[in-house]
Amino acid sequence: MNFPKIVRELREQNNYTQRYVASKLGIKQSSYNNYEQGRARPEYENLVKLARLYDVSVDYLLENDII
Repeated sequence: MNFPKIVRELREQNNYTQRYVASKLGIKQSSYNNYEQGRARPEYENLVKLARLYDVSVDYLLENDII
């Protein structure tokens, strides 16, 4: 599994919208959508926010991906 798939599955498992997650990160929904589409990677600060939101580690989010 890769980062875009992981964040999408976590979001769907929690019944969150992209707009909701983006608001928690302080970014636009379109920017968050780019994460799920694999067109962009979050900066470390947003990785930490995602990990906290989903109660997982940053390592889990990245799995074996290289940023």
